[in-house]
Amino acid sequence: MRIEENYSLEKHNTFHLPVKTRWFMEYADEEELGRILHDEYFQECLSLHIGSGSNLLFINDFNGIILHSAIKGMTPVKETDDHVYLRVGAAEQWDDVVAYAVSNGWGGIENLSLIPGEAGAAAIQNIGAYGAEVKDVIETVETYNQLTFEKRIFTNEECLYGYRSSYFKNEHNDPHIVTYITLRLDKHPRLSVNYGNLKDELAKYPEVTLKTIREAVIAIRREKLPDPEVLGNAGSFFMNPVIPAAQFEKLKTQYPEIPSYPAGEGKVKVPAGWLIEQCGFKGKSHGAVGVYEKQALVLVNLGEARGHEIALVAESIRAAVKDRFGIEIMPEVKYVG
Repeated sequence: MRIEENYSLEKHNTFHLPVKTRWFMEYADEEELGRILHDEYFQECLSLHIGSGSNLLFINDFNGIILHSAIKGMTPVKETDDHVYLRVGAAEQWDDVVAYAVSNGWGGIENLSLIPGEAGAAAIQNIGAYGAEVKDVIETVETYNQLTFEKRIFTNEECLYGYRSSYFKNEHNDPHIVTYITLRLDKHPRLSVNYGNLKDELAKYPEVTLKTIREAVIAIRREKLPDPEVLGNAGSFFMNPVIPAAQFEKLKTQYPEIPSYPAGEGKVKVPAGWLIEQCGFKGKSHGAVGVYEKQALVLVNLGEARGHEIALVAESIRAAVKDRFGIEIMPEVKYVG
């Protein structure tokens, strides 16, 4: 078990904000996690469990305990004629999991290549890209209840997955710490290539395979999104809003070029990046905070930005989109502090 006092979180958030935490605790296995959860001092303190910080915006220093998993490992635990069930430690980098699956010829997560973050956070967030979501392959999620200390294994249905949402993100539920996830991967993959510009990118390759889909997704993401190691960011800062079809049709009469994707149940998903771009924010800087020149969904730290400064720019963007389009866009990034 690793315990650090007054610990810098600059390497634990992809905005690279220079914030500190009173305590940092990292556990290597479920036994160490159990010891931490049962500790009286831990129970008295404010605490937050994080992954790699790719979806966090620290507004201030954290006056409590930051908890982090070091549980790794990728193990096939079951196999049928059609599927392989892969049990993954929560601290595995998500893209390493995708690379491992693709290298073994197992399909289902290749469209989710190069999404930053850890496997446990992927299951909490229900990450998605290019027509795929991790909920489509989650079999089970192993957790510890942070209040009762009980271990629970959630089925896919019990995770209550929705667009960038899950049981674990609902603040009305007991907080759960994810230790392992099990993915149901296809031994005879059904390739999905028709979302967005993926099909056009794949036209550059001699054939469509798991490997070339992964390569195409990586190429698109690298072209569109900044490397957080070079330019601090948290990927897509806002979720794409889902609005009633009637509201969309009304908007389309005013903005015929507005893009959309079907969202089921009489609703339409509108790209938040397009809405932000129409409001004139793309490529603009506001002090040390910028809106990325290639993708208006991404806010970037241009050097010495602070969390509250990023939050202020985000709120000005939300207000402008609401004022112009009557659509409320919500942060995908979680504010802390």
